[in-house]
Amino acid sequence: MSTWAWIKDLKGAINSDVEVRGWLHNRRGNKNLHFLQLRDGTGFVQAVVDKSTIGDAEFERIGAYGYESSMKVFGKAVEDKRSKLGVEIQVSRVELVGESKDYPIQISKDVPNIEKLLDVRHLWMRSPKPRAILKIRSEVIQAIRQFYYERDYVCFDSPIFTPNACEGTSTLFETEYFGNPMYLSQSGQLYGEAGALAFGKVVVFGPTFRAEKSKTRRHLTEFWMIEPEVAWLELDGIMDLAEEKLEYIAQWCLKRCRPELEILERDLSKLESVKRPFPRISYSEVQKVLAQKKDEFAKSSDPELKKLSGDILKNGPGDDLGAADETAISMQYDRPVMIHRYPSEVKAFYMKRDPKDPRFALCVDVIAPEGVGEIIGGAQREDSHDALVERIKEHKLPMEAFQWYLDLRKYGTVPHGGFGLGLERTVQWISGTHHVRETIPFPRTIVRMSP
Repeated sequence: MSTWAWIKDLKGAINSDVEVRGWLHNRRGNKNLHFLQLRDGTGFVQAVVDKSTIGDAEFERIGAYGYESSMKVFGKAVEDKRSKLGVEIQVSRVELVGESKDYPIQISKDVPNIEKLLDVRHLWMRSPKPRAILKIRSEVIQAIRQFYYERDYVCFDSPIFTPNACEGTSTLFETEYFGNPMYLSQSGQLYGEAGALAFGKVVVFGPTFRAEKSKTRRHLTEFWMIEPEVAWLELDGIMDLAEEKLEYIAQWCLKRCRPELEILERDLSKLESVKRPFPRISYSEVQKVLAQKKDEFAKSSDPELKKLSGDILKNGPGDDLGAADETAISMQYDRPVMIHRYPSEVKAFYMKRDPKDPRFALCVDVIAPEGVGEIIGGAQREDSHDALVERIKEHKLPMEAFQWYLDLRKYGTVPHGGFGLGLERTVQWISGTHHVRETIPFPRTIVRMSP
């Protein structure tokens, strides 16, 4: 009697009768043999169908199965040193479960028109490259959870419906909530601060929403954030935690995602170089570096660098960095770079100002290499009640919506801080994927609402 086995476990069933349940990924053959490539989510295996074993009629029927037909394949698992798995199936019987006719995607070749593929994202994710990216996403999530578990963080859930803005009112998704206005969460950070003052150190992990009208390869309107928040943590400690975490993720994926990284033809040296310490540069220093790079790239014979030169420092001194600025800085290093102490005027109301120079905030952005851009934004939080009231007024935010947040400064306030890591951009960087929309199962952008 055959035993159902997952493909990844077949090596332990050599010379046994097995049953494999999966989908027809590819097929080749001749007039006497079919070579069926099956996948079941845990791996791929070749199943050899011999006409002389199963008969002409059955052989012809199996040859008519379309790509992605689901089936149960019965036969003997035999050693095959030529295959990566080291096993193939000598088929005695095939049972069709779900027929697939005229499958809209050629499984073995990822069609370059990404928008058309995203129209059938529910099917496209069965293809090798999307599957590899999403498997890496799963491992990045697992690495993050393990990182915080090992360090005794409390997992802390924040609400999706919120009465106030965290990252500015211009990117809020507003909805009616039983006759009252409510907003989809931009960040779990404010609630994470409450958790940190209860538990010492917490991590919030959930979806966030930004109504940004951007079509760049870095932006989604719905994405996932991992946001640690720690009592007594100041800016240097925030940067230490961020670089420790990114090194941990890179090493985890190098260890556990080799097959997926190979499918994506990822240059592993880019991840092997992710070792602490990371470069730490102040915003003021970055302005000088960018001015030099702008001049250097303008004189380059490389048309891409010339184009980049024209976009560097477009925002001007005192403004937040643009995408070209981040790209130019990231080209200087083989690992993420930390830019700290941005002008307080361009940062959020809750960021503490530098007591040595209040023009700047005690904040940090971590810029990933290879043009991915910012993957972490963090800061020491303003812990003074009176100073926070002034910041809320300066930003023209509704004071009543933040009364509960101000309470955190009235009852046992302490220095504290944290950061938010964007999951999708992190996966984009680790996997070497060009566009962030490929790093989430069903992306939501300014132009895409389905499937």
